[in-house]
Amino acid sequence: MSRGVASRGAWLTEAMEYPYRRNSLNLFRLVLAFLVLVAHGYYIVGRHDSPGFNGENLGGWAVIGFFVISGFLITRSRFRTDPGTFLVHRIGRIMPAFIVCLLLTAAVFAPVALWVTQGSLSGYLHDGPTPLQYVWSNFFLHIDTYQIGRSLSTVPYPNAWNGSLWTLYFEFLCYLAVWLLGGLAIYRRSVTAVAVVWAASVAVRGANLIGLTGGLDGDFELLARLAPYFLGGSLIYLIIDRWGLRRVLGIASIPIAALLMVFVPGLGGPLSAPFLGYALLFLSTVVPQPAWVARNDVSYGFYIYAWPVQQLVVVFGGAGLNIALYTVICAMITFGFAAASWFGVERHFMRLARNATSPRPVVASAVDRADAAAGELPQAQQQQPGAQHGADPARA
Repeated sequence: MSRGVASRGAWLTEAMEYPYRRNSLNLFRLVLAFLVLVAHGYYIVGRHDSPGFNGENLGGWAVIGFFVISGFLITRSRFRTDPGTFLVHRIGRIMPAFIVCLLLTAAVFAPVALWVTQGSLSGYLHDGPTPLQYVWSNFFLHIDTYQIGRSLSTVPYPNAWNGSLWTLYFEFLCYLAVWLLGGLAIYRRSVTAVAVVWAASVAVRGANLIGLTGGLDGDFELLARLAPYFLGGSLIYLIIDRWGLRRVLGIASIPIAALLMVFVPGLGGPLSAPFLGYALLFLSTVVPQPAWVARNDVSYGFYIYAWPVQQLVVVFGGAGLNIALYTVICAMITFGFAAASWFGVERHFMRLARNATSPRPVVASAVDRADAAAGELPQAQQQQPGAQHGADPARA
């Protein structure tokens, strides 16, 4: 009995390396994207009772979870790659699918909605904002245009084709912040330095909440709202990288994060970020995920297509359905678009980004090949680590 108790105690308290290749973060992000769909569905069908707590709806809390996980993963990516590779990978991950979503919305979703609601495509190409205006004004992640002509003029939540995309601009700003900070030796090596940066972001958010904005615009306010969560994820990356993941701390982090998020107004969310990050990462090591989800990360596609799919379902009469049935229908259609985005766009551009930044294998000349046949390796291959052990430098 005592040996079993000791064994369980060791399981709880021993430090473990975070299993980056064997976790459930794909599933967690997909669930968070689904919660965004659920929350937005109430507004899109014209209701005002979207679930939430402590002044934030369920979709807002799900976005917070996204930013915490993203802060953890993106910080790891920055610390493990050079600045150019980091930017190429981040652009390759976020931009191609985003641009395709804009194009599909303008070229497919909007004309279908206009045809169903107006009975013709009259004015589609000319009524402002035009389809080209919609694509171009939003092309660089900052969402300036939400509508396309009169295509959504008759729905309960009018003239908004995608109310989710705005967060991507601020997420990319967080990428750039970590890109810059990651070039500082103190930020890469000191948990204290990262904690100070996170605490400063919380302080800025607190100043915003009491009306101290320094005359800065709404974009800064939105960045101040989201940055503490991303930076909280960064802090947890350094903590786990330095001291490992301890299950007892993961278990303890769950109620601490919950109490802060539910009962502390204003700064409860930002203060909870490191605890929320630690809790989610711990849970991702014990909650299993389907093998298909582990291989295919469709959460991003689900997030960017949910809103336009929900609007289109409303165009076809979905607002009159029971909210649960409406949500199920929208989720199923959105999952189809997300899978198409993953298989048709995202993974291809991710592969292109990786290939573009991978070291090129040495191509042997005819003389080198002759020397190799005689038992001599080319000099470049002799100096290349792993060349004689079957290592593939393109995958390093």
